[in-house]
Amino acid sequence: MEKLINKRIRNPRIVVIGGGTGLSVLLRGLKEQTENITAIVTVADDGGSSGRLREDLGMLPPGDIRACLIALANTEPTMEKLLQYRFTEGELNGQSFGNLLIAAMNEIYGNFETAIKETSNVLSITGKVLPVTLDNVKLIAYLEDGSSVEGESKIPEEVKRRKSKIKKIYMNPEISYPLEEGVKSIEEADLIVLGPGSLYTSVIPNLLVKDMVEHISNARAKVVYICNVMTQPGETDGYGVVDHVRAILDHSREDFIDYVISNTEIVPGNVKLKYSTDGATPVYATRDDEKILYKMGIQLVEDSLVEVRNDYIRHDFTLLSQIIMDLING
Repeated sequence: MEKLINKRIRNPRIVVIGGGTGLSVLLRGLKEQTENITAIVTVADDGGSSGRLREDLGMLPPGDIRACLIALANTEPTMEKLLQYRFTEGELNGQSFGNLLIAAMNEIYGNFETAIKETSNVLSITGKVLPVTLDNVKLIAYLEDGSSVEGESKIPEEVKRRKSKIKKIYMNPEISYPLEEGVKSIEEADLIVLGPGSLYTSVIPNLLVKDMVEHISNARAKVVYICNVMTQPGETDGYGVVDHVRAILDHSREDFIDYVISNTEIVPGNVKLKYSTDGATPVYATRDDEKILYKMGIQLVEDSLVEVRNDYIRHDFTLLSQIIMDLING
């Protein structure tokens, strides 16, 4: 029995749920810690090159899944460059080779789930990447001014145009179904991680899939939410740590989260200025946030988590993944 416990701690089963750049950044750190990673990824994206493939080929958007596959891939650097490559001319202008690879796999196998599994095999990834659902879903945001907007890519634009915050996010169709493999991974997990990523368009959409909140709540694993380092214009303007948490609880249930990870590091002035031109500001936990979270039964975990690459702010994935491992072993 002791050997089984030690093996579990050394190679824990971690489920990460979200989408976008934030999720793929975290995966790069986690794959150095464990082989048992399951990334459950939103498929509500309808903008950019993914949106074009979704419209042209009638397939689910591959962009967020592609980013996660690349993060978990065990390939030569040239292969990563190839998968990340975006065409700059002709009808393929703006389209990434990685998206086209997944689209080709989807055509070959006639099934998006199988296409992702086969692409995973080609890239020899650590762990597995799963779409949260195979249903063709779109996001609908209801704003505080009573208006609504459909489409993930249109939500931030409309929020900024109307100067009205998001009140609630819904999915169209209202009922979509999770993958059985994803549900099984949640049930067997040693830790479930939400984020980091766009709150309303990458993290919360996964919770809108039928019974996902119940599956996560009924799992034996603790649930960790990784709060974003910066606010996101058109989604979380003026939000603090507690505001992010409350948004998730409003779309799930009161006792849904056990831990919140938040950054304490001061964002460099030049980078902060660049982000401020778009209206983004740093997110730090205040004393009031800490007290409120404590009353909610949520433990706040803080550390210096900022990493700046090419003037873009990201989480320090090495430190973040170590914090996650400490939570499992703690």
